[in-house]
Amino acid sequence: MKRRAAFTMLEILIAVTLVGLLLLALNTFIFSMGELWGRNTDVRLFEQHVRNVTRFLQQELERAALPPAGRSGQNAIVLKEIKPQNGSTENLITFELPQGSRLIHWPGRALPDVECSLQVREREGLFLLWHSRLEKNFEDDPPRETVITPLVTALGYEYYDTDFKRWKTETTLQRDPSGKFMAPQRLRLKFAYDKLTRETVVTLPNTTEGLPQF
Repeated sequence: MKRRAAFTMLEILIAVTLVGLLLLALNTFIFSMGELWGRNTDVRLFEQHVRNVTRFLQQELERAALPPAGRSGQNAIVLKEIKPQNGSTENLITFELPQGSRLIHWPGRALPDVECSLQVREREGLFLLWHSRLEKNFEDDPPRETVITPLVTALGYEYYDTDFKRWKTETTLQRDPSGKFMAPQRLRLKFAYDKLTRETVVTLPNTTEGLPQF
C-alpha cells in the first residue's frame, strides 16, 4: 500500500467550508459588537463630557482656595457684580487664579492674577468670564469670555439648611436677613444634549491655610 502524499479534493472542500463558516461567525460577532458599541456612542461621550467639565470646575475652584489666592480670613470664592460683554450686570460666582487657567487664551502676553466668574446663558452654555487685575482698564472694560461647555442649561445654588439639616437647591442667589446676597456652598450643574440630561454637584471649597497635605 502506498502512503497518500496529499489531501483529497473532498478533504480540501470540507476544510474550506469550515474556515468560511468560522470567518462568517467571527465577522457577524464583530459587526454586532460594533453596532452595539456605536449605538451608545452619544451616551458615553455625553457622560464623559459631563465628568470632565465637573472635574475641571472643581479643580479650578480648589486652586482658587489655596494660597496665595485664598487668604486666611477671607472667602476665596465670592459673589461680585460683573458686567459681561452683553451689557447686563449681575452677581456671579467669582474667584481668582494667580496663574490663570488652561482654557484662557490671551491675545498678547499672558498676565497673572486673573479674576474669573461663571455665567450660564440660555441656549449658549456655561461661560468663564476673565481678565487680569494688572490690565490698565480692569475696572472699566468687560471681562473676556470663554465657553466652558455649550451643554450646561442651568446653574443651581445649593444652601445647607442648618435648622432642618438638609440641602436646598435654589434657582437664584439667596439673601441674608440684611438683604445681602449669600454665596452658596455648592453649585448644581444641569447638562442637556438631545434627550440626554445629567446633573452634577460642584462644592465651593473653603480657604485653607498653608500648603495642602498630599
